[in-house]
Amino acid sequence: MGFIMRNESFICLACAREVSEHPSGSARNHCPKCLCSLHVDDLVPGDRASMCSWLMKPVGFEERKGKGMVIVHQCQKCKKRMVNKLAPDDEYLPILKKLSEIQARELLD
Repeated sequence: MGFIMRNESFICLACAREVSEHPSGSARNHCPKCLCSLHVDDLVPGDRASMCSWLMKPVGFEERKGKGMVIVHQCQKCKKRMVNKLAPDDEYLPILKKLSEIQARELLD
């Protein structure tokens, strides 16, 4: 089974923002404001087969061939990591800055 398209609106459980569908018709799976997601997928994006269903927070960003910039999410319960493509309306710069500051502090410690 491959990717399952799910472009749904939802209320973000991390910041309580009302999140609309993805602006260009792709799959929406994270909040564009805080970039948080839920651990609802298990084997493939969109399968909604995870038994965890816990909050996933952004822990980094990577450049992926064919996908561009992706957000690295980590589940706050089971620690599973997953990547998600940035959406055009994602406000990622403040979070990127915050993560960079955290990494710089860790290097100094």
